[in-house]
Parts: sequence; C-alpha cells; structure tokens
Amino acid sequence: MKASGWGCCVRERRVRTALAGAALLLTAACSADRPSPVEPPALDRWAAVDSVTQAMIAANPSYSRLTVSVYDTRDVRVYERSYGGFSPTANIAVASASKLVAATLLLDLVARGELSLERTTAQVLGWTGTRGTITLRQLLSFTSGLAPEATCTFNALATLESCVASIAQQPMVAAPGTRYDYGSTHLHVAARMAEVTTGRTWRQLFRERLADPLGLPGSVEFYTFPNTALGLANPLVAGGLRASARDYARLLGLVFHKGRLGNVTVGTPALFDEQAREPFPDVIVGSSPSLRAGWGFRYGLGAWLQCATPATGCAVISSPGAFGFTPWLDRGTGYYATIAMEEGIGSGAAFGTALALLLEPHIRVALAAR
Repeated sequence: MKASGWGCCVRERRVRTALAGAALLLTAACSADRPSPVEPPALDRWAAVDSVTQAMIAANPSYSRLTVSVYDTRDVRVYERSYGGFSPTANIAVASASKLVAATLLLDLVARGELSLERTTAQVLGWTGTRGTITLRQLLSFTSGLAPEATCTFNALATLESCVASIAQQPMVAAPGTRYDYGSTHLHVAARMAEVTTGRTWRQLFRERLADPLGLPGSVEFYTFPNTALGLANPLVAGGLRASARDYARLLGLVFHKGRLGNVTVGTPALFDEQAREPFPDVIVGSSPSLRAGWGFRYGLGAWLQCATPATGCAVISSPGAFGFTPWLDRGTGYYATIAMEEGIGSGAAFGTALALLLEPHIRVALAAR
C-alpha cells in the first residue's frame, strides 16, 4: 500500500499466507502495479481492477458473488461492478464492518460532550474495582482487559442493558490498557455507556445521529442476528449491522471526510485523526485475526490501521467483516471503497482483505489516469 510504504512483494507474501489458493494470480497482479506507458481509454482504466477481481474469484469459487465499488474524494462513484448476480442494493449482514459505524456514532457523542474518551465504566455504569477504571478509549481500541466475547451478545431475548450487566460479572483477562483482544464485548459496553449518558437506546441513537441524517432506509439496522434480521433489543454492536453496499458507502464517506458529508456533521476532524492512530502501541497482542492471517495490522478506535506507522497515524483504515464485506478508505490517495458480499460460512474476511490489498495499487492507477 502506498500509504504504508509496503512493496508489492510484501503484499504478495501476506496474501499468500491468508489465501494460498489465490497464489497463482499474485505475481501477475503485482507486475500490473505499473501503469501502461500509453494512457488507456477512459472506459478501460478500470480493466485491471476487474481482471484481478475475476482472477481472485476464479481461484476462490466459494466467493463468487460480490460487488466492488469505488468512490473518489468528491463522493462520485467512479467504479462499480457486480459478479455472480450480486447487487449493490442488496441489504446484507456486514458483520465486523459494523465496528467502524459503531465507532463513528460513539465519536459523535464525544464531540457533543455527552461522553469523553477518558470517561470510565465506574463514572457511567457504576462498575467497581479494576473494571471500573476502563475508559471509552480502551473500549474503542479493544484494550479494555475484558474477555473479548460473551455468550449474551448472541441472545436475542436479552437487552443490551442486561447483557452488559452480565459482562460486568465476567473475569477480566488483563488490566485495562495492557492487552489487545479483538472481540464484541468492548463495543457492547461502550454502547451501553452511550445509552445511559443520553437516555436513548442504541437503535434510537443510530437512527437519529447517523441513519436518518444520511437518508438511509429503515432496512439499515443493528440486529442480534444480522443474517436473519432478528433481535433489536440486544443489537450486536460490533457485528450486527445490515446495509447495502450503496447505503454503507454513505457511512464510509462520512468517515473518509472526517465527519462531514454534505450537510451532515458528526464527530470532529481531530477525533477521526485519533481513530487512525493506535492509542496504546505497547500493549500485548492477544486475539488478533490480522496477526493470525499474517498481515499484522494494528488497531485504532474501531478500525484496522493499514500502515507501518500506526502509533503516529495511518492514511488507510479498514473494517472487514466475517462474511466478506470489506470497507476501506485511503485519505492519502483520495478514495474509499467497499467489497460487498455475504458469504454465509463466516470465513470471508481473509478473502475480502486479500482482494482489497490486491486492488489498491490498481485503483490508484485508475484514479491517476483520469
């Protein structure tokens, strides 16, 4: 990635680690990083993006239904192509792409003074002892020390309030701010802090602060079980959002522009700058799907940081989901994009991330060729 300074060969090794079945296309994809000496016709400048996508699908036929969409800095959809009969308007479960949206909403509460990144669970929820020292910053960066998962987050008969009360009784795995563990409990607790401090439910906050101002339809919603659109009282904040590629693009554009899209304003540019930095660079890394896949990306405030300097900030951030839905933005180049898909087994994140990494250099070439 240009913003990180990683070369094509580094990208090739990392994608091979995650998706050995796609290895045959990587050499060709890397050699295509260099633009043709003759500028192609405008209609053909996205040909490499299309060919790389088709090659990845051919090498991984289980992931054949998807849409790739790219938006430029003016929010113009400059590229969109669907494969396998998939539709960019299909309302689907985006899984962990929900995390970036949840973080956007929480940062807006901080900007409004309803919360602060240093507010603790003791101050808002009445937690005691070590767990009462957990801050919103630690919850957003998954360094709270809480166990990363809790069974109650998958209980559609529970409420967000009752689930978080249950999480408060679980043993901690580390002192706050000392260990990173990717998981759902952190944002569940943060969402409950938002409910308590505003007197509004998470669902109400999402509609009032993000969905309605952006003109998103009622089908864009957080559920306990997003694949079946079941459970509204205990939404899976870290993974329960349903949205189409085009609906999610509105949310992603808001993040890309650091909280400003059209007449909608949330958060502050400074807060979105903080999102793109790793707040606790010296933490022990416990559970990390990025580390397991071989990429080694670090984490900011509700987003993966795709660069070699996460402690000082990254131009590229992402939030891939288990079913393959992969949103990312590149402020350095000036675009944001999604790979929209819903692979039901729940192993699509590695495919989505690998495809995004392969597409990045070709998207930069296509944008430069205008």
